Amino acid sequence: MRSLEDVKKLKISEDRRLHSASHDEILNCATTDIYFLRTLDILKEMNLDETIVTAEIFPRKPGVLAGMDEVKNILKDKDIEMWSLDEGEEFEPKETVIRIKGPYREFAAFETIILGALASSSGWATAAKEVKEACGDKGFLCFGARHVHPAVAPVMERAAITGGAMGASCILAAKLLDIEPSGTLPHAAMLIAGDTAKIAKVYDRVMPSQHKRTVLIDTFKDEVEESLRIAELLGENLYGIRVDTPSERGGVTPGLIKELRYKLDFAGHKHVKIFVSGGLTPERIKALSEAGADSFGVGSYISAASPIDMTMDLKEVNGKAVAKRGRLPGLVDNPRLKRVKF
Repeated sequence: MRSLEDVKKLKISEDRRLHSASHDEILNCATTDIYFLRTLDILKEMNLDETIVTAEIFPRKPGVLAGMDEVKNILKDKDIEMWSLDEGEEFEPKETVIRIKGPYREFAAFETIILGALASSSGWATAAKEVKEACGDKGFLCFGARHVHPAVAPVMERAAITGGAMGASCILAAKLLDIEPSGTLPHAAMLIAGDTAKIAKVYDRVMPSQHKRTVLIDTFKDEVEESLRIAELLGENLYGIRVDTPSERGGVTPGLIKELRYKLDFAGHKHVKIFVSGGLTPERIKALSEAGADSFGVGSYISAASPIDMTMDLKEVNGKAVAKRGRLPGLVDNPRLKRVKF
């Protein structure tokens, strides 16, 4: 859409089943702020919509840049030049992360879309980086898909991997990255079977040999008791146990992990890894890691991360430095920017 007249023509199907925007709707600017189309109508009336401008995008706080692949794809068929930081690079507040030059009408209506893609993805990637730093040399998976609208779950988990996650549970997110989705079994499997050991035996039998068998052990019995029982049952085939004790029972504590590690080792199961999930934060991860946990599943800390506000300012109009009050006119130098090849 390039004008208010296009907005009038937009019709919503009566049998639409979801409120999320489709790819075509996003690329057609149906999710943009309407004032950009109003602006284009007015500038066209003034014969100014083709004015050559240079715009710069900067963040309000530090973080990890994510969403650049989508931004490139949104603008790849436009008559513009673009420079940017790379996906996954860290940035500082007010640092120019993207510069765009071309006729204003070529990208004006995409401002909302571009800023939204960068803000959400960079927020998620930055939270994942904080988790990675807490993990040290240990890894974590992103389990955040259940905390966000399904339309953006793949975007969120992809951003988490950009920030440092070693894998994602969301099928589409993993496939978009050409990796296999990660995960074991939910409590529902144990509850339906009525016994963790029953499920564990069939799980071991039907999974391919290369699969890392990790069994959830907090459904029915004491976590240590169940871990030892499953370790004896599966022997060397057991890769790890997952502890997800709910908050109603105090959650997963460093004391529990310390006891688990000691008693697994004492019983001859030193090969069994301890995987922890459930409401984890960087602070909890550090404490659980020190107690003996080997890896982690993190959901809400990443999925609930605040977007990093991104702002787009025009910095040049027809080669002349400009700025609104409070901002400095002209381009903000950033030698880290690289020319984008579409």
